[in-house]
Amino acid sequence: MPDTLVKSNPDAPPLFFEAEAAGLEWLASAGGARVVRVVSVAPGSIGLERVPTVRPDADAARAFGAALAVTHDAGAAAFGAPPDGWDGPLFIGRRPLPEAHEATWGEFYARDRVLPYLELAIEAGGIGRGQAAIVRQACDEIAAGVFDDDEPPSRIHGDLWNGNVLWSPQGVVLIDPAAHGGHRETDLAMLALFGCPYLDEIVDGYQGVRRLRTGWRERIPLHQLHPLAVHAASYGRGYGDALADAAARVIALADTR
Repeated sequence: MPDTLVKSNPDAPPLFFEAEAAGLEWLASAGGARVVRVVSVAPGSIGLERVPTVRPDADAARAFGAALAVTHDAGAAAFGAPPDGWDGPLFIGRRPLPEAHEATWGEFYARDRVLPYLELAIEAGGIGRGQAAIVRQACDEIAAGVFDDDEPPSRIHGDLWNGNVLWSPQGVVLIDPAAHGGHRETDLAMLALFGCPYLDEIVDGYQGVRRLRTGWRERIPLHQLHPLAVHAASYGRGYGDALADAAARVIALADTR
């Protein structure tokens, strides 16, 4: 079996694979969670090390959680900032991912991670306008700083669903990032959204390195607004319903603060 896996798409947006390479290398430089090694990159293609996979297990999950905390602690220049040294576009999947340089999280998250994809979801019929109003109300609360804290920007994977977590014989290897400066809880919330195996053990390992703030479990719907909005724009009303439900929970949580 070849040691290198080449992904290619001549119709990919300009700098698509170069952005992927920049994100992988930035995450790798944190010295925390292992990411797939970039072998080569060129317009329209990227070569990556081939990662053999095994069944997930609890020990690997705890080790991954601890390593992910180290990656997050490596930090970023600002909320929404791209990988250090990268001045090209960002993507989540094939969709553009807005860049920002905000000192506070809430304004960035509402403006650049939820609302752009909400508009796309409305246009695609992935969410009703009444439901969209609930999401906008939640974004108003977020942008106003209701959920801001003194956490500095974390170095996050940005698209950390279960499919981007490979369980290798040497432990977890991450692929396909949308890496940027964000909030550490966002990566963990995305792991929860799509059912990562041994999630409790991942969190235990994480908290052995970096304790999460009180109430982080209640804030999971807040950090799931972004991936749900992205999916509602691409995959239909089921995700739009989930997005509106998460937004309603965020509004209820804001009312208690």
